Amino acid sequence: MKPRFRRAVRGVRVAVVLGAGLLTAATPATAAGTGASGTPRPTVPLRVATYNIHAGAGQDQIFDLERTAEALRGLDADVIGLQEVDVHWGARSAFVDEAHALARELRMRVFFAPIYDLDPATPDGERRQFGVAVLSRHPVLGAENHEITRLSTQTPDPVPAPAPGFAEVVVDVRGAHVHVYTTHLDYRADPSVRQAQVADMLEVLAADRGPKVLVGDFNAEATAPELAPLWRELRDAAPGGGGTYPAVDPAKRIDLITVSPDITVTGARTVTSDASDHRPVVTDLRLRRRGH
Repeated sequence: MKPRFRRAVRGVRVAVVLGAGLLTAATPATAAGTGASGTPRPTVPLRVATYNIHAGAGQDQIFDLERTAEALRGLDADVIGLQEVDVHWGARSAFVDEAHALARELRMRVFFAPIYDLDPATPDGERRQFGVAVLSRHPVLGAENHEITRLSTQTPDPVPAPAPGFAEVVVDVRGAHVHVYTTHLDYRADPSVRQAQVADMLEVLAADRGPKVLVGDFNAEATAPELAPLWRELRDAAPGGGGTYPAVDPAKRIDLITVSPDITVTGARTVTSDASDHRPVVTDLRLRRRGH
């Protein structure tokens, strides 16, 4: 049975779009648990990645979406959370719909969650959008674009206010249903907006049942005080992973994959790539099947 989505916390409900060929559309952790007889519960594998694609521009600042697609293909991931995705945004990305272009190239389903949704640049143009996305090889049962606190970069004298761009999808992984969330937190040195965003995200997660994976560009390292509330509900899937930013000679690990306690982490790695100004992170997980 398909999950019935609640009204999101300050959320915006949207339809999932599936990619081409379909409808248009670490350190090992503890085991996932045992059954009543004491035998291990059946699990299924899931490889999850996160990647800030820098709107398709590499560390060299050259826009090359084919290079982005090749980097994503090399991750061989089942589900990928993307940040800094342009959809008809502007000249920097040739007004391309990057979300659907990448989905077609990789033959994956896609859900795009805009942070900004602006008027077209020309009277006959498409709406200009920028946000996050989720690519999935597995069926997507539902999706929502939630609002969290943001400090806009598109308005003068902005104040923190609810705005969309926190993506949630429910993925059916061979009978295991998992909530996957993709986020892009505030980049400013002042941590107050990120602190509010963490609280908002946790409120969304608290309304969902079952295994959860939260990925994204947190613009803060795992040890940052504003991220501390996350670790009461989730765990860092790659605590010993390498730096992710900048892509060349990274100094910080700010691109994170976090999981709920009922998910087993069997491996994690940061991948060397200059297809963006960030490096991608990949984790291998195991999920319990429903009914076990």
